[in-house]
Amino acid sequence: MVSALLTASRLLVAVSARSLAAVEESLTLPQFRMLVVLDGRGPLSLSGLAAELEVQPSTAMRMIDRLVAAGMVARGVSAEDRRTSVISLTKEGRRIVREATDRRRQEIARIVEAMPPGQRRHLIDALQAFTEAGGEPTVANTSQAHANW
Repeated sequence: MVSALLTASRLLVAVSARSLAAVEESLTLPQFRMLVVLDGRGPLSLSGLAAELEVQPSTAMRMIDRLVAAGMVARGVSAEDRRTSVISLTKEGRRIVREATDRRRQEIARIVEAMPPGQRRHLIDALQAFTEAGGEPTVANTSQAHANW
């Protein structure tokens, strides 16, 4: 089972990497993950963003610096505590998340369509159980919905 999941995860990472490269070649998967978190959660403090990504604040800060320089995120000041920085997506960051997610959704749909119809239902049940066990939130089944990764 673990080998099958590792192989499937390798395919999904490849799909993610191709989808991202088609939209923004210079962005790494960890940087994209940060954009996706900000898209889904809204503006966050440095410590809140680091916690969501499960990285050290210094690592998150280096990623933020690069994304600010690229025009994908912006730093602001918290309305509740003027000493706290708040990180948010820019219009460009939001565009990248949407376009990469749409490309990923299309490629995954093509892969699923290539599967025998009888196996699709088993795949859905197994993946839902797997993601629930891992604590990953469900992605809505619409073309406007955005994956949380």
